[in-house]
Amino acid sequence: MTGTFVAVAAGFWAALAQMAPYLLFGFAVAGILSVLIPPESVERHLGGGARPWWAVVKASLFGVPLPLCSCGVIPVAASLRSHGASRAATVSFLISTPQTGVDSALVTWSFFGPVFAVFRVAAAFVSGVAGGLSVGLMEGAQKGGGVLPSAGKARASKEWKRGGWREAVHYGFVALPRDIGSAMLLGLAIAGLISALLPPQFFHGLLGPISGALGPAWADFVSMLVMMAVGIPTYVCATASVPIAAALVAKGVSPGAAFVFLMTGPATNAATVAMVWKTMGKRTAWVYLAALSVMALLSGWTLDMLLPDLRVSMAEHLHHAGAGPWENLSGAALLAVLGAAVVPAWLRRSGLTAETSGGEPAGQGGLVLAVTGMTCGHCAASVRKSLSECDGVESVEVDLAGGKAVVRGAKAESASLVAAVSGLGYSAAVVSLRGAEPSLD
Repeated sequence: MTGTFVAVAAGFWAALAQMAPYLLFGFAVAGILSVLIPPESVERHLGGGARPWWAVVKASLFGVPLPLCSCGVIPVAASLRSHGASRAATVSFLISTPQTGVDSALVTWSFFGPVFAVFRVAAAFVSGVAGGLSVGLMEGAQKGGGVLPSAGKARASKEWKRGGWREAVHYGFVALPRDIGSAMLLGLAIAGLISALLPPQFFHGLLGPISGALGPAWADFVSMLVMMAVGIPTYVCATASVPIAAALVAKGVSPGAAFVFLMTGPATNAATVAMVWKTMGKRTAWVYLAALSVMALLSGWTLDMLLPDLRVSMAEHLHHAGAGPWENLSGAALLAVLGAAVVPAWLRRSGLTAETSGGEPAGQGGLVLAVTGMTCGHCAASVRKSLSECDGVESVEVDLAGGKAVVRGAKAESASLVAAVSGLGYSAAVVSLRGAEPSLD
């Protein structure tokens, strides 16, 4: 038992140390991008008057580098749709954005090498465009809601400019690790378990009968279907899924099958499908799923069939990758960053520490909404932004841990506030009316 624990811990640390230098650098770049390309800028380019097909391409171009996780992309996409983006552009953004970002691309490079990493970025862009064009052809690229109000855009722009490097550092090393930290640590733990408990070439032997009967190509295709069936309904972070995929490849899964998992897992989950179904209709949801599935299988097939030497080179890369002093030091730093981000939240959820709102509670004249479905900082920011844009709203405070939002404004209407939150794909209900003394505690 002790030997197994040590082996799992060793696998956990090996994966952590290998990815740490790349992920820390990715966090820094993600912070800079969060300032240079705020969501308001994306909405400006994809909303209202954008040409349908060019908007699809721009949606994918914007989406690929953005460090938005699978849950964080949902409210942003819903906001794009409500501010005038077409169904096609919204789906393009939904498919391309969660598949990769600067952080996950660098981590992919650390485990699989440059060919796989570049291919992953290219596949995210192409699949986003293909999915968006498919929806555009089926739906006629219909456009929704109004255009983002200019006052809101000006206010957001000033906030980003004032934030500067402090905003970049906070987002890259506090907000982003808080969003993906739990999934990251879980992914590393799963990778450690796979490395310790499964023998070498385990999956190769498992698929042996299929390979013997139909050939190795069909065995790899079956493994792709299995990876897709696992990836589509589940929430898998683009960065956290990389060490899991690397461990699977080391145990005999083909690179193409691992890629299918890396593509379908982050690109969609049950919550994303529900959001598309609710805001864009069941027809769009089916086209979205079909386009993503076809592109994932084609991408996996391309890796396995057109790049036959990649399997060997990746196996060698994974086998020889070792942790030196720099990697171990970076691993310790990354563990500290992730720990500082997720441990306080764990303690609050367990009741060991008091929950705080992160700001002063709203005073008299506030409206408290119970919001269900927020899972990360992006979710809270999207709820705050959407509520702030409602008529009569003066200030908004959002408590992610408590699932509450406090809105101040003498002329704010509860119905419009609930509708604004619901439009992002969350559930909202008024739990305290004006005249009370609402608090986020």
